[in-house]
Amino acid sequence: MAERAWATAGRKGSPDWNSPGRARLTGVALIVLSLMWAVLSYQAFTVWVPGQQERYEHYRAAAPCSEQATPQEVAAKDCLTTWHSIVTRTESKFTGKVRVYEATLKGKGDDSSQRVVPFSDSGPLFDKLHRGDEVTATGWRRDIVVLSKDGVRQNTSDAPRDEHQANAAIGVLAALLAAQSLVFGAVRLARPTTYGPFVWEPYGRWLAFTNICVGVCVGVASTWLGIPWWTVLVTVPAVVCAVMMLLLRQQRRAAASSAKVPRPRRQQDSRVSSR
Repeated sequence: MAERAWATAGRKGSPDWNSPGRARLTGVALIVLSLMWAVLSYQAFTVWVPGQQERYEHYRAAAPCSEQATPQEVAAKDCLTTWHSIVTRTESKFTGKVRVYEATLKGKGDDSSQRVVPFSDSGPLFDKLHRGDEVTATGWRRDIVVLSKDGVRQNTSDAPRDEHQANAAIGVLAALLAAQSLVFGAVRLARPTTYGPFVWEPYGRWLAFTNICVGVCVGVASTWLGIPWWTVLVTVPAVVCAVMMLLLRQQRRAAASSAKVPRPRRQQDSRVSSR
């Protein structure tokens, strides 16, 4: 991507458009970009995934708090609290990307504060909620994680989940983009005058967009299917390689077909001379 930005920064007709200095400058920019991608990948696998897994394990190990527990004891024991609330409003709206489900709760008795609880889907409880219904809320670390009514329970969007596929996919995607930027940049530094085929068109563009599309699709599909997050580490690179092989094969076939097509002969003017 940085290569394309550098390529469009000037005019192709300028004297130093294909100069070794410009190629080396582009190479340095690509290497800096690769370091940024590498930091993002490192962050995903050392902070996001372990942190999310640790939070999920603590949530699964949490026990219900005693009824007389003070806020200090609740924080110290990291336990689950429950209380009753009244539903004042339910709303389902489309934000342009996903549909959001929200229920507004009001405390009973002297507690008149209201709180909006988000859900990721409409079932099994959200569709059954109406204004004035009494529900039981379960809280953990200042978040409402479960809402229940008449034995029907539903996790809220704030409930910890064992779903690390998206973060793992981001980490793999960032690692692949870092490797691509590093290779494309290093070639320009080592061979500033002959760095093909490590160029944006078509191989760089194909590889970059393939990495992004495959990373997003595999991450979403793995989360939806409930596949273990560590399978993303193998799935994303494998699918990227398969797609790139298919694109290269199609380009070779197209080049071979164009080479076999005979070129039209030039029509020569025939002049008839009269004697």
